Amino acid sequence: MTTLFVNIQELLQVRDSDIAFVAGADMKILPSIKNAYLLIEGDEIKDFGEMSDLPFIEADTIEDCAGKIVLPTWYDSHTHIVYAGNRELEFVDRINGLSYEEIANRGGGILNSAKKLQETSEDDLYEQSKLRLMEVMKMGTGGVEIKSGYGLTTEAELKMLRVIKRLKEEFSLPIKATFLGAHAFPAEYKNNHEGYIDVLINEMLPKVAAENLAEFVDAFCETGYFSVAQTRKIVEAAKQYGLVPKIHVNQFTMINGIEMAVDCKALSVDHLEVLNDADVEVLKGSGTMPVALPSCSYFISIPYTPARKLIDNGLPLALASDYNPGTTPSGNMNFVVATACIKMKITPEEAINAATINGAYAMNLSREYGSITKGKKANVMITKPVPSFYYLPYSFGEQLIDKVMIQGNF
Repeated sequence: MTTLFVNIQELLQVRDSDIAFVAGADMKILPSIKNAYLLIEGDEIKDFGEMSDLPFIEADTIEDCAGKIVLPTWYDSHTHIVYAGNRELEFVDRINGLSYEEIANRGGGILNSAKKLQETSEDDLYEQSKLRLMEVMKMGTGGVEIKSGYGLTTEAELKMLRVIKRLKEEFSLPIKATFLGAHAFPAEYKNNHEGYIDVLINEMLPKVAAENLAEFVDAFCETGYFSVAQTRKIVEAAKQYGLVPKIHVNQFTMINGIEMAVDCKALSVDHLEVLNDADVEVLKGSGTMPVALPSCSYFISIPYTPARKLIDNGLPLALASDYNPGTTPSGNMNFVVATACIKMKITPEEAINAATINGAYAMNLSREYGSITKGKKANVMITKPVPSFYYLPYSFGEQLIDKVMIQGNF
């Protein structure tokens, strides 16, 4: 099966060299071809170039993309899509002045979601999560990481991870699973943190590994949740099973969690709404991807990740949605990209790099996905007719994605 896209107004993220990610000043560069063609053969990118150089090709399908932009799909490296129910009442609580911490202290937040999930059957949880995944795919997401963490018991955490496994089996886009048992301390372990960590390490982890249910491990390394020492202990135990760390850190406070994450060779550090110069220095040359979650900052009115500080210091940046029922009930990566431009003052070029190739890197996918490169998988999206790609973040309220191709199929 071959698909030929012709008359593309602009083909974005065109890279001949197979780079893993872009950083610093290079993030301002978004390689493109105007008046372009793109050839897909099977599930791979076969060829591309200027229309004036288009050879004769007998394709099974020809897509006329006059006036349209073609680019790689978004790679959302931080989500909690598998959850039960919603938390709209907490939304109202925040409007009425309660903080994230105050809501959590009275039984809301993560513990609220955990109670709902524990009471939900695996089949019901799967059906709820499937609808969310289908919706984000329509909006241009072509690869997604999904965390557990709303179970907080062995049975419920495994239930979440099995649902993620079922989604992997049904859908053709790459899905990465992360074990986030260290998301919060269950109420019954409120005064026995080490007891819960013992359950995580000696009960949950062996079962997760035995069923091959996760590629990554995560922990909410934050004041009032898991300390730096506790996070390190969990991560080091998980690494014995081959799980790669991806850490929630620096959302509300700076407790040297970034230094620990880099020392543990974390693939990414996510949130980073508060950041100091020492954290930036630690990240330099580390291979750990900083991941910003701007729609979370938008929704709960906390500071935005200082993206300019990171990029201007030569570091890379990825963007992700943090799709979850409490602090970011949306997986719309188009809104994430727009919000990063508007509130974090990064350019559209930087934002698109952050949401494509760098997002793919934050899931260990950038060798196969994230750019228009010969031999990479054909996960691309086509916009509606737009004046330029700058229009995508500019007109943030419109649904501007016309078609999404995953593994060579619409």
